[in-house]
Formats: sequence, C-alpha cells, structure tokens
Amino acid sequence: MSELTGRYPRDVELANETVELSLLSEADREDLLAFARSLPAHDLLFLSRDIREPKVQGAWLRQIEAGEIVSIVARAEGKIVGTTAVVIDRLSFSAHVGELRILVAGGARHKGLGRKLIQEAFMVGVDQGLEKLTARMTLDQDAAIAVFEELGFIREAMFRDHVKDAEGKKHDVLVMSQDVEAFYGQKRLYGLDEAL
Repeated sequence: MSELTGRYPRDVELANETVELSLLSEADREDLLAFARSLPAHDLLFLSRDIREPKVQGAWLRQIEAGEIVSIVARAEGKIVGTTAVVIDRLSFSAHVGELRILVAGGARHKGLGRKLIQEAFMVGVDQGLEKLTARMTLDQDAAIAVFEELGFIREAMFRDHVKDAEGKKHDVLVMSQDVEAFYGQKRLYGLDEAL
C-alpha cells in the first residue's frame, strides 16, 4: 500500500468545491457513522451489511487494518461527503477481483465526486494488482449506472429480488464490471493515465 500512502491525503477540485481525499482509518469512526446515518436507507441496499450499525463499521475498520479493504474518504469543510471501498478476498478463487463500493452524500452529488471516487478506486485496483473490479447497485440508481457505464463498466448480471428494504419490499441488484488492467493500460497507451 506504499503507493497509496504517498497519494493521500490530497485535495481535488470538483464543481465549485475542494474536497480532501484520505485513506479511511479508525480516527474517522465517529464521522463515518454520522455520514452513514445521514444517507437514505435505499442508498445502502446494494451493500451486504448495514454500515449504520457501529459493529458493522468496526468490522469494516478491522478489514482495512487486515488489508482486505482499501477505503478512501472524501471530506468537504471537514465533513465526510463520500467514501469508496475496494473489497479484496485474498483467500478466494476470485482474489484477482475487487468489489467496489461507493457512497456519496445527497448534497455532494452531481459535482463529479462519484466519478472521482470511482477513478481513485481504479488506482487502488492497479496498486493492489487486481485484474477486475465489480460494482453492485439497485436498478433505480440511474445516475450511478450512467457514471459507471461512462467509465467503461459493463452490465454483467442482474439478481432479481436480491435485497429487501425496511418495509420488506424486494429490489433487483445490478452487477457491473470493468477489466482494470486493460482499461488502465489503454489509458496509459494514449497518455491519458494522468486523468485517472
């Protein structure tokens, strides 16, 4: 993770706003909990666990410490406005695949933060030697789907009635993927890798 520690923290410019990106750590626990609890419950349905629960966040932070997750947090004016996580299971047959998770606060949307966090996840994928990134979302998350498609992700699968919301309503989950090395290699070939 030496490449990553040299890359963060740093400021990035978005539409009319500067955001600080840093690696998520134990010191962010309280702010992370407040951020998670500020999100609409529907935005969390694609996650396998409810990150509004302190014990789930504790597990997340332990997995970061163990090197199973790399998470980046975005702050505007000291407040968390977005996170990305690349989850890696080094003991599975899919150790070459990372699952990308991204969350952006409502007030920080439509400013380019989601796109920037996805791009940062690509850099994490390259740094970690991953060959493929996957992302899951509910089918009604049109803006997220559009950004992932613009960045070269393709639709791979749809799981019908895969998650239930608090009212018991079932939702379909879309799985998208991107070949990290091929995408990054193509950008490098054309000298566009600095855009990532």
